[in-house]
Amino acid sequence: MFDGKPIIGIAGGVGSGKSFIAKLFGELGCLVINSDDLVRQTYKDTVVKAEIKKWWGKLVFDPNGEIDRSAVARKVFQYPSEKQKLENLLHPIVDKARERTMKLAAENPDVRAYVWDTPLLFETHLNEHCDTVVFVDAPMETRLQRVAETRGWDEAELGRRENLQMALDKKKEIADYVVVNTADAEFARGQVREVLSQVLAGAMKKPVAGGST
Repeated sequence: MFDGKPIIGIAGGVGSGKSFIAKLFGELGCLVINSDDLVRQTYKDTVVKAEIKKWWGKLVFDPNGEIDRSAVARKVFQYPSEKQKLENLLHPIVDKARERTMKLAAENPDVRAYVWDTPLLFETHLNEHCDTVVFVDAPMETRLQRVAETRGWDEAELGRRENLQMALDKKKEIADYVVVNTADAEFARGQVREVLSQVLAGAMKKPVAGGST
């Protein structure tokens, strides 16, 4: 809980539609905090840019002097030690930005809950700070189609990326709820409405305390 409002974490495989499900929670009065958006903001920080340039030079910057996230991704996925170094730089800044965002909304009566749309929720242990974790499930063929259309990945690339993460069956097993996200948006919307209803009902039974869990 953060100032009396539950924190809902979103997890799932690449291409499962986690951000779409988070958006549906947003339609129902939740404040959605997207980690990718926070990372984009962090990459514009002059201190972060200077540190990354010191590590990897101009090759990971675009002609406008901004960090090229695709170039950074290629670098860190090839070298796990570089990935860890980057995460050690970015994660504390992103964590502080997430908390600031929640504090700004804490007194807003229209905000019913916080939703953390974070690709690596379990891998970064952010699930431990959530009251509820929702696993977004989607068939492999659907996920493959989505990543091919949006990222240009084939099945091998999807598999390579997911092999670096916690196994999906493990994430699904330890999540509190599962939402099936196929092409039927209304079906997903109904599931989200039901999950939020249960989460809010459970939150009302908990003692209210300031700050996060």
